[in-house]
Amino acid sequence: MIKTTPFTDKHIALGARMASFAGYNMPIEYSGITDEHMTVRQGVGVFDVSHMGEFWVKGDKALPFLQKITSNDVSALPTGKAQYSCFPNGKGGIVDDLLVYHYEPGKYMLVVNAANIDKDWAWCVQNNTEGADLENASDHMAQLAVQGPKATELLQKLTSVDLSTISYYAFTTGEFAGVKDVILSNTGYTGAGGFELYFYPETADTIWNALFEAGEEFGIKPIGLGARDTLRLEMGFALYGNDIDDSTSPIEAGLGWITKFTEGKAFIDRPLLETQKVTGVKRRLVGFVLTERGIPRHDYEIVNEEGRVIGKVTSGTQSPVLKAGIGMGYVEIEYAKAETSIFINIRNNPVAAKVTKAPFCQGAL
Repeated sequence: MIKTTPFTDKHIALGARMASFAGYNMPIEYSGITDEHMTVRQGVGVFDVSHMGEFWVKGDKALPFLQKITSNDVSALPTGKAQYSCFPNGKGGIVDDLLVYHYEPGKYMLVVNAANIDKDWAWCVQNNTEGADLENASDHMAQLAVQGPKATELLQKLTSVDLSTISYYAFTTGEFAGVKDVILSNTGYTGAGGFELYFYPETADTIWNALFEAGEEFGIKPIGLGARDTLRLEMGFALYGNDIDDSTSPIEAGLGWITKFTEGKAFIDRPLLETQKVTGVKRRLVGFVLTERGIPRHDYEIVNEEGRVIGKVTSGTQSPVLKAGIGMGYVEIEYAKAETSIFINIRNNPVAAKVTKAPFCQGAL
């Protein structure tokens, strides 16, 4: 049975092209991926991300549990701040990547990928030997991502909370569009600025209608998952299931910065990942930009000048901003340095590319 979000009927009424994604009936595009992409880069767009999962972790055992099950150092996370992290899987891979919110002392919210809700929940329950109080609130929370350089100005019209005081990866809870207890989070998956709003599903209509009424002067548009993917790829943000998964380690994926070997943090896979950090890895996730015409796609071979396969594309697209093919993929470590020349096999034709540090372009234009 395909699931719906509180906004599914609105997407259909607006003429969105719908498709099944992570078990949900989701909008892929409305006016076209490039048009929606540039709306977010230059103005403001709204994504329905209510399919994402949310878990509460509470009680005096919450911190010890999170220190064990996540790679980042939760003890360093102040109240009112969020942290990017991952669940190591006990075999050197990644169960999922996630955000950890320190909501209040002894209370945390985990935001996980929609396709992994059941898997992540089972993983948390299975590893909760500390006895933390866990609650899967995924079906009782809705979420909109309001993204773009005009997002904050729009959102400020609808709340008395001073959004300028909420720094990147910080959040607060307040009244929004007359709705109480809305979480306003300065995070995002586009690099273009903006906020995520978390709220109860029964208030979804009120918030959606207020956003689109107040946003009319800013040229607000609903944005589908197609543009969400091209936007995140221009920033070099990893997508679970493509760029990271159960077979990729956070060190290989360039996520050493969220893998903290601080004293007393005995997290799952620590010895293995610590060894990888010290001795190095044989492959690395890199970004690249094509220097010839072509569009890289998932699973295309990456080859060297002699035509030997040195890796594989994990994500690829045509960048609407750069008007060039961009992508990410794992390559042998000697080809991972920025500016290294590589080739992408596109229909058996090697197309030249250069390893490039992310982001590939500015977030807001």
